Amino acid sequence: MSGYESEHTKFIREWMKQHPEELLEQKKGRALWWDKPPRTPDEIKRSEAAQVPVKAYYYDIN
Repeated sequence: MSGYESEHTKFIREWMKQHPEELLEQKKGRALWWDKPPRTPDEIKRSEAAQVPVKAYYYDIN
């Protein structure tokens, strides 16, 4: 099965060949949603200080 390629994969490869400008849009979307800049030590400290301790039993209301 190493030579198998799904219809969806074939479609996407062909579509990307026909629309090369979409590669730039794809990279912009990834940068927006996934690629985050490194955090500064001050941001890390503030984030850690804002953490709320988790109870031993999550559903306990007391």
